[in-house]
Amino acid sequence: MMNTGFKLLTTAAMMSLLVACGGTKKAEVVPDCVFPDAKDIAAPGWVCDEPVAGVSVSAVGSAQKSGAGQSFMKQMAATDARVQLAQNMKVEVRNMVKQYVEATGAGDAETVDKVSTSVTKQITSQTLVGTRIYKSRTSPTGTLYVLLGMDPNAVKVASENALKTSMNNEKALWQQFKAKKSQDELAAEIAGMKQ
Repeated sequence: MMNTGFKLLTTAAMMSLLVACGGTKKAEVVPDCVFPDAKDIAAPGWVCDEPVAGVSVSAVGSAQKSGAGQSFMKQMAATDARVQLAQNMKVEVRNMVKQYVEATGAGDAETVDKVSTSVTKQITSQTLVGTRIYKSRTSPTGTLYVLLGMDPNAVKVASENALKTSMNNEKALWQQFKAKKSQDELAAEIAGMKQ
């Protein structure tokens, strides 16, 4: 009888242990970086703009899967990254906002019309020298991602040139004149709306 009691006690203890082990949920691991086109699938950190050792100035570009082939996709992804890299180095942004409000009628019959318009123009003009693809990865959906960076010496030369062209030379004065002209045009547009 004691043997049966021991067996029952042992069986109950093992079942309690199994229930306790099976009842706990594992913590779901969420990756720090996922492919933008394939949610919940882990991607290398550089796809999410994490810094990469040895690449001081970089940008990530992408190209969707194409029947034109891998070389074409790589060229398109590199072009996308170069545009972003150039915009990080130098970008000219112009913005104009127009608002118009008109009320007609009176009392309960009054109607109000309101129109708002915002126009933004972004121009990037930068010569990039010494760029190359440092890393590439294809997502599960076939989109190609590339990490494009500039050679450290090219970064130094580009920085020095940017400083030289902005220091009281004719080009800088012309740029100041164009900026003032744009601001005057914007002010004239706004003044014309008030009439």
